[in-house]
Amino acid sequence: MEVHNIDPVWDKNSKILILGSFPSVKSREVKFFYGHPQNRFWRVLSSLTGSPISESTDDKKRLLLDNRIALWDVISSCEITGSSDSSIKNAVPNDLTPIIRGSDIKQVFTNGGTADRLYKKYCLDSVKIPSLKLPSTSPANAAYSLERLKDEWKIILSFIGQKPE
Repeated sequence: MEVHNIDPVWDKNSKILILGSFPSVKSREVKFFYGHPQNRFWRVLSSLTGSPISESTDDKKRLLLDNRIALWDVISSCEITGSSDSSIKNAVPNDLTPIIRGSDIKQVFTNGGTADRLYKKYCLDSVKIPSLKLPSTSPANAAYSLERLKDEWKIILSFIGQKPE
């Protein structure tokens, strides 16, 4: 059984919550979200928000909070083979209600199909905010170029008070 070892990033000003499924092996090693260098999450968010790309965890947290974005994962613990979402078994969900109650979140976005499916299965009934599924930023999602991801992900901008370019 693997246990989620990364705290959520959020504050009272957060307007959206982006949820992944469960941290990859690399993310668990570095103890922060989207730690694999080939994952495009940070490049997409940096580009959309006009923020510099940084390797620093503190800078990544600042990027999220400065743009009113909360970030976490649906699953707290599970059986998983490597980083394969399709291998997730015996999932135990994170309790999202403290984030929802303690912030100004108006929309939940899921990073990929597995996160969306797990959110709907385990969290939607308690959170009561429907999710919008975005294409996964994982390098395994080779069907989406960086430009195509940015085009799909720009929907988040209207929810955080920015205008899409």
